[in-house]
This record gives sequence, C-alpha cells and structure tokens, in this order.
Amino acid sequence: MQRNFFLLLIMLFLLISSASAAELTGKVIWVYDGDTLKVENIGKVRLLGIDAPEYKASSRDHFYKKNFNIEANQLRRIAQQAKKYLMAKVKGQTVRLVFDGNQKDKYNRFLAYVYLPDGRMLNRILLERGLATVFRRDPFQHKKDFLTIEKRAQNKQRGVWKKSSPQKFSLFNFWSQNSDGHPLLPTTTY
Repeated sequence: MQRNFFLLLIMLFLLISSASAAELTGKVIWVYDGDTLKVENIGKVRLLGIDAPEYKASSRDHFYKKNFNIEANQLRRIAQQAKKYLMAKVKGQTVRLVFDGNQKDKYNRFLAYVYLPDGRMLNRILLERGLATVFRRDPFQHKKDFLTIEKRAQNKQRGVWKKSSPQKFSLFNFWSQNSDGHPLLPTTTY
C-alpha cells in the first residue's frame, strides 16, 4: 500500500513538473500594451517577470516614483514606446511561450517567457531597452538575470531610466498651443 502511494506521488510530481515546463507556439494577433499580447488559439499572454508602465495613471506610478524617482509623464511616454516596439517586433510573428511555475495569473492571462523566431527572449529585450522593469513581487526562474539586465539598462540610462531634461518654458509657447499641446506658430524660447 505504501509502495503504491509512493509511486503515485512520484507520478504526480512528474506530471506537475512536465506541465510547468510546457511550451506553446502561436501567432501574435494583438498587442494590448507593453507587456501583454494576444496569441492566436492561446489567448492573452502576460510577459513573465517584467512590468511595463501603464498608459494611464495607476497605483504602480507611486511604486516607480518612490523606488526609482521616475515621474508619471515619463511612465506614460515609455508605455507608448513599449507598445509601439511590441507592435513592430512581434505582431504577426509566431512566438514560442515557455512557462515557469504558475501558467496563469489572477486575471486568467498566461504568464510566459516569449521567444521570438530568432530565439531571443522578448522579456529580456524589453528590459535591455528600458521599456520595462523587473516584476519584483513573485519568484521566477530568470529573476536574478532580469535584475542584472535591468541594472545595466539603468546604468546606461535607457528608456524609463533616462534622466529627463528640464523643459524650457516660454509664455509664448504656452499661449500658442492648440488643444493637443502642439504649437500653432514657430516659437522662440527665452
């Protein structure tokens, strides 16, 4: 009886291990934002271990400001850049998804490392470019590597880590903008 129970436990362990190491492939058909894609016949996929800034103000803004002194306007700019990068890089491409631990998050999105057709990991590329930061809350296999990559991007002032230069202010510029903030006439800064 104990032997059967022991064998059952081993089989269960092997089943769980193989499920967590599962891989899927599919074509990226939509880019939601800088860290979430839609893959054909799979669904929503959140890039595991990274966090790209949000398009709109969110509770994460406070985290970025408190921990990294990154302003909200810079987060919005990087959010746009990250989405544009993903659209250019992966939309329409067949990618390979590799899972690590939990396959889905609380929003029912798949959590995966996303590999491009050339074999490079998209999660890493976004960190290298400073278009995302390491998601620190949960453990994952590549966390140490991702933190090293993030630190390199920070030292090179890439993307979100770039020090913002102070904006020059001109009353003429302020009063000569349309409702979208674009200049109506060429301006001079004093």
